[in-house]
Amino acid sequence: MATTIQFTLNGRPQTAVIEPADKIIDVLRDQLNLTGTKRGCDDGTCGACTIVLNGEARRACLFPASRLEDATVLTIEGLRTGDDVHPIQKALIDAGAVQCGYCIPGIVMELYALYTQNPDATDEQIKGALARHFCRCTGYEALWEGAKAARQLMKG
Repeated sequence: MATTIQFTLNGRPQTAVIEPADKIIDVLRDQLNLTGTKRGCDDGTCGACTIVLNGEARRACLFPASRLEDATVLTIEGLRTGDDVHPIQKALIDAGAVQCGYCIPGIVMELYALYTQNPDATDEQIKGALARHFCRCTGYEALWEGAKAARQLMKG
């Protein structure tokens, strides 16, 4: 049975009609056409679908869409300000960490949640955040360098 839910998406009120089997990723991609949240493994392993849900990095493929009710959601599309990319995106681009771009939105959202909660995140905390993501293109050194540069940009 379909249910209507309301939530805040990228700073704006949003309404969606969901079915019991819908996951958050289904609502974002299929109903709202926000395709920056990538569908990867569908079991929470790869991290490509990471969003910020109520301030926490979460896998959109794991959570039922009903969790959106009265929630605050930030997707990669919500980070953009005008024509400018977010400082985390800039740092990853400058470090050469962006190649195919499939995993990057999830990594950006993971780092955003980390640095928003803890601007002084330690190297170990950054490594822990990156360890929750698979990247098949860049190798992890560029991601590591970009994540450290992003920490500095987020502080300034």
